[in-house]
Amino acid sequence: MAETVHFVAVPFDMNDDGLVAGEPSNCANPTAAITCAQGMWKIFGHAGAVAFIRADHPDNSRTVLRSFGNVPRDLSGLDR
Repeated sequence: MAETVHFVAVPFDMNDDGLVAGEPSNCANPTAAITCAQGMWKIFGHAGAVAFIRADHPDNSRTVLRSFGNVPRDLSGLDR
């Protein structure tokens, strides 16, 4: 079975409970995901953002490409 990969950028904001993930953005390639995450953090003023690669097969793994600002260490809670 072929592996499907997605390039994703996710912003994070602060609330009373700490950092909360915002709406993920699917991107065309790794460079676009990094640029999008940087824009979420720097231009739109989120507390932080992360760009990562998500593989759907075989183990639903994630590889962080780059993070900006305040991002939680554990990204396992991000919705698929």
